Amino acid sequence: MADDGAVTVYNGSITTTDAMTQNPFSIKVGLAQMLRNGAIIEVTNPDQAKIAESAGASCIVVSDLFQPGRISRMPDPSLVKEIKNTVSIPIMAKSRVGHFVESQILESVGVDYIDESEVLSVADEENFINKHNFRVPFVCGCKDLGEAMRRIREGAAMIRSQGDLTGSGNIVETIRSVRKVMGDIRVLTNLDEDEVFSFSKKISAPYDIVAQTKQMGRLPVVHFAAGGIVTPADAALMMQLGCDGVFIGQDVFRCLDPYKRVRAIVAAVRNYNDPHVLAEMSCGLEEVMARLNLDSVEGTSGTY
Repeated sequence: MADDGAVTVYNGSITTTDAMTQNPFSIKVGLAQMLRNGAIIEVTNPDQAKIAESAGASCIVVSDLFQPGRISRMPDPSLVKEIKNTVSIPIMAKSRVGHFVESQILESVGVDYIDESEVLSVADEENFINKHNFRVPFVCGCKDLGEAMRRIREGAAMIRSQGDLTGSGNIVETIRSVRKVMGDIRVLTNLDEDEVFSFSKKISAPYDIVAQTKQMGRLPVVHFAAGGIVTPADAALMMQLGCDGVFIGQDVFRCLDPYKRVRAIVAAVRNYNDPHVLAEMSCGLEEVMARLNLDSVEGTSGTY
């Protein structure tokens, strides 16, 4: 799927509060498409941002360092500004679920994308942000097709299949989420037209987006994977399962040569169907994360 042409954008009518100050949804989806076949790297300081940029990352996510016992919020705007002045690639930053004021602040400091992230502490348990009220594209997480489509209806221009949030390096949850989404899409594409209404009701998703997904055979926005992706093989696996790219967490910098590891993952995303390139990129990465199982994740940070 990552080799397909440009994603057809969702064409439903969008009601905005100020049409002169906001990009149409089609523009936001187009901006998100620019990140396809790329790796988005989470960074916490300008030095990591420089490494990610030089290693070929398509975008960076600015995050604060995780501190146990502290409510996790959006990154410090001064950190975002500093990193923005350091690198030339697009910058993404996280805001809490439902916290539209954090998103307003991030938009005002000039981020290129906003991730309404369930990794952070939840600000609103009932309501997600109305993403149509912003100029910048939003990224939202999901664990199944219905959730993905609900986020698209709210204005998400990119969907992120979310796996393990503990930073353990365990990829099983991510694979489960990606396969669930892709499996439901395959079921949808084989339904008769008169069965689509029932399917959309079953997964609690807007009918028009369900119908468009059936027609396209994929989500109408770019679809990335996040959680536990720490090796070139992990990244290539997500691409072969049908994703358009991957998110890589802060743990990629916890080794002696983070540039080499990021560069290898970026190359794996771009050459995910070439075992020879993947073998070459996997050589010399002996410092694989030690915490690979869910039974040993106490004290780890929440990350992609």
